[in-house]
Amino acid sequence: MTDKGFSDKLKGSVNKMKGEAKDHIGNAIDNTSLQAEGKLDKLKGQAQEKIGDLKEKAHDKNK
Repeated sequence: MTDKGFSDKLKGSVNKMKGEAKDHIGNAIDNTSLQAEGKLDKLKGQAQEKIGDLKEKAHDKNK
């Protein structure tokens, strides 16, 4: 674990931003499928960020 969870946090942030964009665009063009995809991406991003937090805590604990 050389990055201490940073890459998971970064991927999570990117997925959350991508999901937010899809959700807003889907809402603007009345595309419920795109909105659902955006919500899924946001959830995926939140999970990735939590995994990064856990990796960071595990690394700190093992110091």
